[in-house]
Amino acid sequence: AIQTMEGLRQAMQTGQILEARAIACDSSYNLLVDLPGIRGIIPHQEGAMGIPEGTTRDIALISRAGKPVCFQVMDFTLDEQQRPLVLLSRRRVQELCWKTYLSLLHPGDIIPAKVTHLERFGCFVDIGCGIPSLIPIDTISVSRIAHPKDRFVAGQSIRAIVRSVGETKICLSHKESEQLIVSCFVFGNAVGIFGKEFIGNFLNGAAVTAHYKAA
Repeated sequence: AIQTMEGLRQAMQTGQILEARAIACDSSYNLLVDLPGIRGIIPHQEGAMGIPEGTTRDIALISRAGKPVCFQVMDFTLDEQQRPLVLLSRRRVQELCWKTYLSLLHPGDIIPAKVTHLERFGCFVDIGCGIPSLIPIDTISVSRIAHPKDRFVAGQSIRAIVRSVGETKICLSHKESEQLIVSCFVFGNAVGIFGKEFIGNFLNGAAVTAHYKAA
C-alpha cells in the first residue's frame, strides 16, 4: 500500500495500518517517515498516544528516529514548497490497539512483547503498535539478577504476564512465565504446551538451573 500514491489513498479510505521507517524527528518533534517517492510526516500531536494530554514525553518520539513505526494515513496536502506531503497518525493506531486489544486484557493473561531497551531498574517492551510497558527488574526472573541484560537483549521477542490493567497502562511481569515453563518441563510437556519457538526464545533469554536441566 505504501508503494504508490493510489495505494496510500486506498489505505486512508479503509483505515489500513501501515508500517515504514521514521528517518528523523525534527525540532518540532514531528516524525519524518520514509515513503517511496513522497514525503510522509507524523505531526507532533499524532506521534503517540498521550502526547496531546501531556502524559507521554517527547523523548518517546525522538527515540523512534531510525526505527519502524506503524501509522494510518490521515490526509494529503502540500508542504511549504508546494510538494506533496502525506499526513500520518501513529496515535490513532495506538489508540485502536488499546481499545480493541490491550484494554480487554486481564491479570494473568500471557502476551507477546518485544524488548526495546534495558535500564538498571527494568526492561522496557513494546506490547503492540509501539505502546511501551515496563517489566521491573524484580519481576524479570525467579532468580536474582544484577541487570535486565542478564536475561534479555534489545530486539528479543518474549512472553510476559499481565499484572494489572489501568486506564492507559499495562503492568507486566516475566518471572511467572519462567516458573510456568519449568513446571511444564518437570511434567514433560513444555514443548507441547508452548511450542518449540517459544521454548527456544525462553532458553535464549533465561538462565537454566541444574534442576531445570535435570527435568
